[in-house]
Amino acid sequence: MPSPTAHIGIYREAAERNRSEPLRTGLLLRFPNHGQLVMTGDLHGHQRNLDRIQNYCDLVHAPARHVILHEIIHADTESLFSPDLSHLVLLQAARWKCEFPDQVHFLLGNHELSQLTRHEISKGGRYVTQDFLGGVARTYAEDAQAVYEALLDFIGSFALAARTANRVFLCHSLPGLSDLARFDPSILERALHELDLSERGSAYPLVWGRNQTEDVLDLLANTLDVDLFVCGHQPEETGYEVVHERMLVLASDHNRGMILPFDLRKRHTMRDLVRLMRPLASIA
Repeated sequence: MPSPTAHIGIYREAAERNRSEPLRTGLLLRFPNHGQLVMTGDLHGHQRNLDRIQNYCDLVHAPARHVILHEIIHADTESLFSPDLSHLVLLQAARWKCEFPDQVHFLLGNHELSQLTRHEISKGGRYVTQDFLGGVARTYAEDAQAVYEALLDFIGSFALAARTANRVFLCHSLPGLSDLARFDPSILERALHELDLSERGSAYPLVWGRNQTEDVLDLLANTLDVDLFVCGHQPEETGYEVVHERMLVLASDHNRGMILPFDLRKRHTMRDLVRLMRPLASIA
């Protein structure tokens, strides 16, 4: 049987650990020029792939390794009537944060944002935010509301983006051409406000943006003073896609999913990043 009190404690501790990260300034994580970073794509409740990511990272034996997780919730269920229990994968991730607070990091995804703001999303004929809440209720019964509030506190503690000393910018997505007018990069340096999370806010295009053109990516690279972007958000059947030689899109939510481990000490080209990717299916 699940322990609601213990799980609430895990979410609350993980949220506090996120907010007090030494690498964090405002909503931005800044990684140093040493060690390794493992970037993932969308997980969407894929339990086996989170297990594989944890096995690969082996953080107890790799103190200089960091990992970023995002878009953890809202699983692709077997049918319209199957429960979404992706909150259990989120709990596993929160527990990992408590175990390795300086090495496990989180970025906000559009599905987490939607759950946080109660903005319904339809996916595969299902209303996923409601299904997610139903999964929490199914697991915790009369304690569901208390657990859910702690869970939302954890999601609300996620950073918006990360950057590395070797000029790689990591985010769930990036603004598209139609988003640029409302995107203010200064959001990364301050606390998050409620307006930022609305469709008119600057956080919204960092998690919902699509259709990034070459010109937009060049402009963002210049504005943010980076060379390359690594994101998720877009479904990728092969596990990845290279967009205009600037942006690498990863997916980690299926059997062809990928992760990207890369060295933080040296500059990388897009060709380097593609070569460094690891198929999750190759990890025991």
